[in-house]
Amino acid sequence: MKLEYDGLGNSLSDLTRLSDAVTRSISAENFKGEKGNGAMATEGVHAHSARELGQGWKVSPCVKVAPHSTFTVAEIEGPGAVKHMWMTMDYRLYRQFILRIYWDGETEPSVCVPLGDFFCHGWLERTLVNSVPIVVNPSGGFNSYWEMPFRKKCLITLENLSEEEPEFFYQINYVLTEIPEDRAYFHAQWRRMNPTNEKEEYVILDDVKGRGQYVGTYVAWQPNSNGWWGEGEVKFFLDGDREFPTICTTGTEDYFGGAWGFTDSTFKNYQEFSSPYCGLPQIIRPDGFTKANLRFGMYRWHICDPIRFSEELKVTMQALGWRNKGRFLPLRDDIASVAYWYQTEPHRPFRQDLSPDHLEVI
Repeated sequence: MKLEYDGLGNSLSDLTRLSDAVTRSISAENFKGEKGNGAMATEGVHAHSARELGQGWKVSPCVKVAPHSTFTVAEIEGPGAVKHMWMTMDYRLYRQFILRIYWDGETEPSVCVPLGDFFCHGWLERTLVNSVPIVVNPSGGFNSYWEMPFRKKCLITLENLSEEEPEFFYQINYVLTEIPEDRAYFHAQWRRMNPTNEKEEYVILDDVKGRGQYVGTYVAWQPNSNGWWGEGEVKFFLDGDREFPTICTTGTEDYFGGAWGFTDSTFKNYQEFSSPYCGLPQIIRPDGFTKANLRFGMYRWHICDPIRFSEELKVTMQALGWRNKGRFLPLRDDIASVAYWYQTEPHRPFRQDLSPDHLEVI
């Protein structure tokens, strides 16, 4: 008898339900995720460490990614859905490795983001993130719980833009199951302006054509002047909006779930926080030597409140502070962002600058 539940959209109450879905996992111990083929390696990065124990004893827990090469993390025949991704590597290279994901044989990636930024780590320092879709645990354990359905094929790659050959640990957990027609494809895109243009809104995302829902924003922000930097509004232009948006927030810290400048109870210091749907988990403070500027990393997940569009979408954010006489000051800051959304395919090719100099954190 064919069971009704497809194994997607899991919640606590779904754990009692039986399904015909099949669970699989890809890692350096089972590159293709094949049934009964895990831990079979006789050669691998840790073969020397396991020499007295032999096959089945952590011979191949990771890979080394050669400089200026692209490693195929996972190649999966569908239908199915990625349910969880875990990854970790040298934190100094978070911006020099590009994560790409392709759905159903497409030539243009639907996800194209520096590895660190995808996991809310745009700045090259580790921090903890305790949210629903993205979790980062000690010490640099990256976890993604975004559900990513596909119908024919999933291809995940990682490009090394650096001169180094680090160890890369990963695990891709997925389910093979039928995908209903109303399931859209996951997308994520990275952008940066350094510095932003004065009196010009920073574009988080544009040129999205299709039907879907916007589900999240991560921003790495470095103010380049003194004073408060977060007065700017975040705007969502939906389905034909041109000069004015349908959705407009009241300020930057308000959009990311904070208030009154992200200050603590004394109103004198910034306060980090990380919660299920919004957070400011990373504040990098000047040290008087190599760290000259404040830097912030913050996220907002539209999970309980997805922003739905039927034809097109554009998302912008203002860089705005204060000047004398109570006037707003347009800022020229270093801002990088990741937009996360689901939509129907095909999607428009991304316009991105992924050159090493543009990616560099200095």
